[in-house]
Amino acid sequence: MERHDAVGHFASIAADYSAYRPTYPAALFDWLAAEAVGRDLAWDCGAGSGQATRALAERFAEVVATDVSRAQLAAGARTRGVHAWAAAAERSGIRTGRVDVITVAQALHWFDVAAFFEEVRRVARPRGLIVVWSYADPRLDGRPGAVLAAFADRVRSYWPPGRELVDTGYRTIALPFVERPVPNFSMTADWPLDAVIGYVGTWSAVGAYRDIHGVDPIVALRQELAPAWGDATQRRGIAWTLSVRAARV
Repeated sequence: MERHDAVGHFASIAADYSAYRPTYPAALFDWLAAEAVGRDLAWDCGAGSGQATRALAERFAEVVATDVSRAQLAAGARTRGVHAWAAAAERSGIRTGRVDVITVAQALHWFDVAAFFEEVRRVARPRGLIVVWSYADPRLDGRPGAVLAAFADRVRSYWPPGRELVDTGYRTIALPFVERPVPNFSMTADWPLDAVIGYVGTWSAVGAYRDIHGVDPIVALRQELAPAWGDATQRRGIAWTLSVRAARV
C-alpha cells in the first residue's frame, strides 16, 4: 500500500496486514517470470508487508521492495536477495534502466499514476514488464457469505477515494505501454472464522468507520458471523478474483 495520507492507517495494522492478507497464487509469479526479459531484478512497488515480494524473491536474483510505510516493510519477513526501503512509488531511488519486472499488488489506486508510469519508464530495461493486479470483495459460500456481503455493503461508503479503481479491476486506468494478454488467475484460502475476521479488520474502510463513529464495526460483524459459521475452528473456502494487467515498457 502507498499514498502518504494512508501511512498512519497501514502502520497501525502492519502486523495484522502481514498475518491476515491472502497469498497470491504461485501460477501468477511463474507466468510473469516466464514473460520477463530477464530474472536479475524485480521491483515490488507498494510492497506493504511483502506478500508479493517473497514470491518474487524465489524467481529473481534480487528484488527491491518499496513502500511509503516503514512499519509495513518492517512487518515483512526478510528474504535473501530482497532490498527494502521506504520510498514513494513516483520516486523509487532505483538506478535507471535496471529492472526486468515491476509489480504492483493491490496498490496502484494509492499512486499518482502518471508520475509512477514515468518512474517505470526510467527504471525499466528495454521491453521490461509491468504487472499490476487487484482484487475486490471475496466470495464465501452459504449463510456466512451472505453475512460478509451485507457487512461489505454496510462499510462500502467508507472506502477512501480510489477504491472504485479496485472495483473495476484497474480497467479504467490507461497503461501507456504495450499491453499483453494475461491468463486468468484467482486467489483462494481455507480459513477459520478468526482469519476472516482478521482479514476484514485490515480493510481501510473499517479503519475509517472506526475513526468517524468511534465504534469498531468488527465487533458487530463477529456477533453476526459467528452463529452463521458454527464451529469457529471450521475452515471454509474463500476466494477472490484477481484482475491482472501486464504491459511491455
